[in-house]
Amino acid sequence: MPHPTRALLAAGLALCAFQALALPTTSPVLDRIRDTGAVRLAYRENSVPFSYVDGGKPVGYSIDLCSRLVEALKVAVKRADLNIQYVPVTPATRIAAITEGKADLECGSTNNTRERREKVAFTIPHYIASSRMLVKTSSGIHRWEDLNNKTVVSTRGSTNGGQIRAMADARVLKVNVVEARDHTEAFGLVVAGKADAFAMDDVLLYGFRATSPNPADYTVVGSNLAVAPYAIMLSKDDPEFKKVIDLAMSRMILDGEAEKLYKKWFQQPIPPNGVKLEIPMSFLLRDSFKFPTDKVAD
Repeated sequence: MPHPTRALLAAGLALCAFQALALPTTSPVLDRIRDTGAVRLAYRENSVPFSYVDGGKPVGYSIDLCSRLVEALKVAVKRADLNIQYVPVTPATRIAAITEGKADLECGSTNNTRERREKVAFTIPHYIASSRMLVKTSSGIHRWEDLNNKTVVSTRGSTNGGQIRAMADARVLKVNVVEARDHTEAFGLVVAGKADAFAMDDVLLYGFRATSPNPADYTVVGSNLAVAPYAIMLSKDDPEFKKVIDLAMSRMILDGEAEKLYKKWFQQPIPPNGVKLEIPMSFLLRDSFKFPTDKVAD
């Protein structure tokens, strides 16, 4: 049951949201959605448990959140018959999908950074990750210093590769950083012994470990290099559209719906193999849910 204070905030916000959505709202994105009857959601194929493919369709925590946002868009454009068009993206193509108008919302595992905000906007964060590394348990790698004279893979278009390079320079380490097309390819390089570590946000690494044939063969190690607030991406050129999305996201958080979805994807068995990630909600995310805002620390 939501906290009484949060329940009151949610009720007040719901009223404000209803009033805002009930007003005639004009924006390029909302107009297109209204005219075409379709919302375009960008998704990832392998970002467990946020956005991935199971049974031929996108599923995950971010996908569920975006599905709820579509319900708010139905009210905003006064069309109950909106349908969802899914647009596949990778870390390297996700920003372009938004800036080029190929997708209305990016429902994946994207870190809200200052550099990215120069091109796109973000709504309220729904997860806060930490940057670490996945290695073979038998590798003997436990700390970042153990990467000296070793190869680290990250994913093209992510922030993690740059973090590793900066860390290596600061600690005077010789680290060979390579970039993979996507997370699956990066993990595969570690599996094949072609890379010693996969540097990425911890929750994604735990997802690959949990869904591998032998999870005990892999370990997530290293102190936290950076904090990554994940949020749904949208156009920075359409403030009215963002206003609708922010209100709907705030309502989901304050009425407890976002927390229910968190438990579904992080603490209960998830498809395709019924694996439980067993990741409790961090105190950082729990605190941020008390007063939802799209402002993040850089």
